Amino acid sequence: MGRKAFALCVAAMMAGSALAQNNKVAERVARAGDVMSEIMDVPDDIPQSVIDRADCVVVLPSVLKFAFGFGGSYGRGVMTCRSGKGFRGPWSAPTMMALEGGSFGLQLGGQATDFVLLLMTPNSAENILKSKVKIGGDASAAAGPVGRNASAETDVTLRAEILSYSRARGLFAGISLSGSTLRPDNGANKDLYGKDVTAQSIVFDRAVPPPPSAKLLLATLSKKSPHQK
Repeated sequence: MGRKAFALCVAAMMAGSALAQNNKVAERVARAGDVMSEIMDVPDDIPQSVIDRADCVVVLPSVLKFAFGFGGSYGRGVMTCRSGKGFRGPWSAPTMMALEGGSFGLQLGGQATDFVLLLMTPNSAENILKSKVKIGGDASAAAGPVGRNASAETDVTLRAEILSYSRARGLFAGISLSGSTLRPDNGANKDLYGKDVTAQSIVFDRAVPPPPSAKLLLATLSKKSPHQK
């Protein structure tokens, strides 16, 4: 094979690899939409009064635990925030996020689990968009209440900056993620949007429009909670 042919072959392989990665990230966004839609359809879902107070929602589909009972987990997902001043506008285009570390006890039993995190204060949202945040350390956290009649006006939910939920084996419940870290995944943002774009610019500057893969996620949140209260 000549040098030119070899160079073309390498370029084609690199292009194919980049396309595959882009598709993988888009599938992750679409899966986050499926998770959010399915959770909102269960009888004991996230209380209306809770999600109406949230500034941002993080959805992490199929988080994998790499040790049983200890050692931590690894997950990738998306975060969308209410846009505009004071987080009172429509839900933003998603920014990709990564969850790492921490131990979630025996509840997960080695099975992939979906997580939903609600960011309840502007401070928690702004910090997570800027850099890595330790849940329960840099930002106070609590297991979120479930059930449509549950209220956000409790001591736990009023104090917490992050409320967390899990879904495994069909069971949806609040769960503590203290000890984990959450950070922007700007490499995945580049794969999704085709250019370098930060989490902050996606949410605060509306630098990119939502991708087609985010249609279900944003439609579900807009229907459930179109405005912050």
